[in-house]
Amino acid sequence: MIHFLLTTYSEAIQHMKDCNQCGKCCLKYGDGALSATAAEIDMWELFEPHIYQYVKGNDIWFDPDTGVQLTRCPFLEVEPGQGKEKYTCAIYLSRPEDCRHYPGHIAEMIRDECEMIEVIDLEDFDKAQSKLDDLMEDSRPRRR
Repeated sequence: MIHFLLTTYSEAIQHMKDCNQCGKCCLKYGDGALSATAAEIDMWELFEPHIYQYVKGNDIWFDPDTGVQLTRCPFLEVEPGQGKEKYTCAIYLSRPEDCRHYPGHIAEMIRDECEMIEVIDLEDFDKAQSKLDDLMEDSRPRRR
């Protein structure tokens, strides 16, 4: 009985889920809706030419051969054999700031149908935003 109560209490305070790698954000924004900072582009040029080859001017994700804007991030990969598609980022540690900072706000998650958010999170946006900030603390600054 105590285990049940502790489990129920734990589930009640932990509404928002960790990312399940559904790929919705990457698929939605990976077609030219992202940007990279000048510093990121400079670093890629110097140290990661395999990423830099997809840069055109100050914009990202262009075909290196044709110069045409790609309709999908070239570094978004589907994990094989997972049943439901799971996505990974081949440049996760060097991904653009736009990617590192997403999601920033609960409203973005709702708009983009992010699977991290739970219905119960919608009852208290401030609490949900705080939980999101906790989950994202290694990727971006806390929102104020």
